[in-house]
Amino acid sequence: METGALVCTAALIGLGLYWFVWVMGSAEQKGKRAVELKMGSISRDKVQDKYKQYWSFFRRPNEISESAEKEKVPAFVDTFYNLVTDIYEWGWGQSFHFSPSLAGRSHLEATRIHEERASDLIGARPGHRILDVGCGVGGPMRAIAAHSRSNVVGITINEYQVSRARAHNCKAGLDSLCEVVCGNFLQMPFPDSSFDGAYSIEATCHAPKLEDVYGEIYRVLKPGGLYVSYEWVTTPLYRPEDPEQVEVIQGIERGDALPGLRRQDEIAQIAKKVGFEVVREEDLARPPAGPWWARLKMGRLAYWRNHLVIKALSFLGIAPKGVADVHEMLFLTAAHLSRGGETGIFTPMHMILCRKPLDNAAA
Repeated sequence: METGALVCTAALIGLGLYWFVWVMGSAEQKGKRAVELKMGSISRDKVQDKYKQYWSFFRRPNEISESAEKEKVPAFVDTFYNLVTDIYEWGWGQSFHFSPSLAGRSHLEATRIHEERASDLIGARPGHRILDVGCGVGGPMRAIAAHSRSNVVGITINEYQVSRARAHNCKAGLDSLCEVVCGNFLQMPFPDSSFDGAYSIEATCHAPKLEDVYGEIYRVLKPGGLYVSYEWVTTPLYRPEDPEQVEVIQGIERGDALPGLRRQDEIAQIAKKVGFEVVREEDLARPPAGPWWARLKMGRLAYWRNHLVIKALSFLGIAPKGVADVHEMLFLTAAHLSRGGETGIFTPMHMILCRKPLDNAAA
């Protein structure tokens, strides 16, 4: 029995070391980026502390947007993306969002089509200057720049994501069309009326008050410019008196750095409040679209395999202490997201298309 346990332990450690050597191989050898799991700009010895601080802050997400704590949200969103960016890239790819499942199409193809739809909705074309609000490591930015040949400027609060996005832009040969800026989308460093169009893909959900980020987007758009957003919202099926449903929604909020999800019927009202004309609204997750959460459910086996490897790397001191906690948090969040999709109480792709009026003097 003891011998068997030792063999299993040795095999697990061997697997971890093999994985580490394979993944950490040079780009020339592997033809892909090595995942370092260095947790953004957080030093190795601070990962666990930062994770605990993050978890403590978001333990009651529904209370944040109505308290003085909302001022701390940008800093904790930055911490969140330091903690998860490498894991997201490793397990999900360069586009940190969902997309409807499409029959006969891979996840990669479905993602690209979902991103190109945003480009088409705002009429992006060569010569346009387009704003990506909350660009992450720039997956959508590159897809939209390649599709439309417009100049795309992305903004993200996380410095580590800026460096990752710039590296990906260069590797894709799109650095002449794609620019990345580090900044808070609640206070953007751009002049008024400086963009022909704008989009956000599952990013503005991080704002404590949606009108604050919508107001900034309105400010930097040229009159007549279009803005499209894919919003995370609760649907009319959500019942806040149902404890099980509340746990699902709060589980999504806690695990994704969200200071409270908005209701689906609030989005257009908020857009109009800041001055936008609402052109169109649609939940892109509704049939005939395939279930967006299918990819999460398919990845459960991979999660356990990866979690064992991360545990082994943490035990060996190769991965920073706290990485396994972050990975487990993301797994639990994936279960809440899947449940939200299955029950229909949550959608990550409520699409709203808005226009800044040509005559906005009164806005």
